Amino acid sequence: MLILASASLRRQQLLNESGYAYRTAVSDKDEHIQDKQTPAENAVRLASAKAEDVHQRFPDDVILAADTIVAIDGILLGKPADAEDAVRMLTYLSGKRHEVCTGVCIKKGTKVHTDSEKTSIDFYNLDRKDIEAYVETGEPMDKAGAYGIQGKGARLVERFTGDYFNVVGLPVAKVARMLEYFHIYPDGKRPQFQRSDTGSWKPEE
Repeated sequence: MLILASASLRRQQLLNESGYAYRTAVSDKDEHIQDKQTPAENAVRLASAKAEDVHQRFPDDVILAADTIVAIDGILLGKPADAEDAVRMLTYLSGKRHEVCTGVCIKKGTKVHTDSEKTSIDFYNLDRKDIEAYVETGEPMDKAGAYGIQGKGARLVERFTGDYFNVVGLPVAKVARMLEYFHIYPDGKRPQFQRSDTGSWKPEE
């Protein structure tokens, strides 16, 4: 059985739309960002901690965990602490390019498979009143970088390069190929695309 180690409705929706059967179990691990690590290293470390935490409760299941981090000018942004923090983040992102990195960890028993995906985002120049109005909607509060590209935050984005779903919270195409190693398929059927047996997503024994 596949277990999503997340309470994120966005990740759940992406798995639902992709045809996966799963259940959820929330991890209580602290999402503390370490400044000395790269965005990918932080995201993979946090995802791995979540996967291990849920694995302790469900040792026989396949655990899927993910964590998303926003990076700009060497500064790593997680979820805002409060509305003031959200305004601060969005003000800093205004008119600039930033990177969104999602780390993924899939674990079953001693087998662990990790990877990450990066997407570049350009923001429009944002007016202070527009930023405050967006924060007042409450949408930014549970999102890395204080915005959701799939919601009202789409109005902030001028362009992006890379995987859109990665910004939403889960790089679905990459995850689908990772899950193949654990014999987890959408709709319970083996897909038609061919899996590569080389590269970064071969699981660790």
